[in-house]
Amino acid sequence: MNQSSKWGLFLGPILFFIILNLPFEMVSEKGDAVIAVAVWMIVWWITEAVSISVTALLPLLLFPILKIMEIGDVGANYGSPIIFLFFGGFVLALALEKVNLHRRIALTIIKITGTSPNKVVLGFMIATAALSMWISNTATTVLMLPIAMSVINLLVNDEDGFTKDDKNFALSVMLGIAFSANAGGIATVIGTPPNSVMIGLLENEYNIEISFLKWMVIGVPFSATMIWISYLVLVKWMFPNKQLKFTASKDVINVELQKLGPMSGKEKMVLAIFGVTVFLWIFRTAINGIFPDLKLNDTIISIGAAIAMFSIPYNLKKGDFIIHWKDTQRLAWGILILFGGGLALAKGMSVSGIVDMVSLAIANSEISVLLTAILLITLMLFMTELMSNVALIAVLAPVVAGIAIGLEIPILYLLIPVTMASSCAFMLPMATPPNAIVFASGYIKVSEMARVGVILNFIAVGLLILMFQFVIPIFF
Repeated sequence: MNQSSKWGLFLGPILFFIILNLPFEMVSEKGDAVIAVAVWMIVWWITEAVSISVTALLPLLLFPILKIMEIGDVGANYGSPIIFLFFGGFVLALALEKVNLHRRIALTIIKITGTSPNKVVLGFMIATAALSMWISNTATTVLMLPIAMSVINLLVNDEDGFTKDDKNFALSVMLGIAFSANAGGIATVIGTPPNSVMIGLLENEYNIEISFLKWMVIGVPFSATMIWISYLVLVKWMFPNKQLKFTASKDVINVELQKLGPMSGKEKMVLAIFGVTVFLWIFRTAINGIFPDLKLNDTIISIGAAIAMFSIPYNLKKGDFIIHWKDTQRLAWGILILFGGGLALAKGMSVSGIVDMVSLAIANSEISVLLTAILLITLMLFMTELMSNVALIAVLAPVVAGIAIGLEIPILYLLIPVTMASSCAFMLPMATPPNAIVFASGYIKVSEMARVGVILNFIAVGLLILMFQFVIPIFF
């Protein structure tokens, strides 16, 4: 436990009691109680005094005691439909990983893109992004790293040693994997937790639903643009490798594919269930139009896919299924609790009048809508370099919604780009697990990551401002 965690462990509850016992009201009795809980949670989240998932349980304990909400109303947030949507997504990812299908997909994409140095970088980035749309960016990065290391080792051990071009290639591959893992998750609802926190808030508080397809319509182009720009910045500007030539990378990819052997029956089953699930997510609106009594939604489809993975037998005689319940020991249960805590905190802010107060304050000010959007997007993006993006969205999303109401603009116009900004942390190793994982490879210095990352951060801010102004109003 580091020094800041030790301080945070005591500072959180101390600030909580100080705010509760202030001699004046900041908002209202209920509102001040919610602020006190929020401050405790923020301190623990920033300092990581305890697990961020444990911190997310505080509303379940404190809201009923402080008479902010009844225990049943608080608990309902931890069982929100959006949490089960993500649970289903986690089970799909678990199945992909268990049968090694994610590895086969990644290697096949890299093989297709080509074996010249820059094409290898692009192949790694596309493969990483494609997987991050469906499985956690941490798992994707852990999968891609050893494959990338195998290719880089070819350069380390070749005749001319590890030259500057070799080093630039290694940096491009490693940083490309991290950046693609971060940006790839933005493309889908289940790709990264902040997306789900925002969508849960919209459904719980404002009865606004964003379908899987509708999110992809804006998420995929932004994600693809960010990945393409990252690629160009890495290989054409910051770390060019003009003199580098090697063909052995093709052999590495082929050897890795040969190790996997032909596609197994289980892989085909997982691919079929996964394909049907994605098809239903994308076309459910059209399906509901044809069969109105069906009333499919993204959560129902997700849970159906999860049950299928557990219950469709691969070999009935042997009782062999794709995944068994014991496999869920590797499921990110903590993230699901984190979602619940974020939604509970948002509900507390709403029922205590904090969101209304923010809305009113903004409505009575003379702040420009565009300037507000620029400040919020920039603040979110650079704050997420220092603390968990899920925790950040959990705290700030309700406030951003209040600001949008005060500015008299649709909530989605402001909330979508701010949420996307929380997944654009490219600058520091501690900002996201993918950044930390590739940094641990030993090929990257903090200064090198920061130098490229700060450029990409500002490019992301620019793209998100353009989305706020011109793109989101078209689709929403």
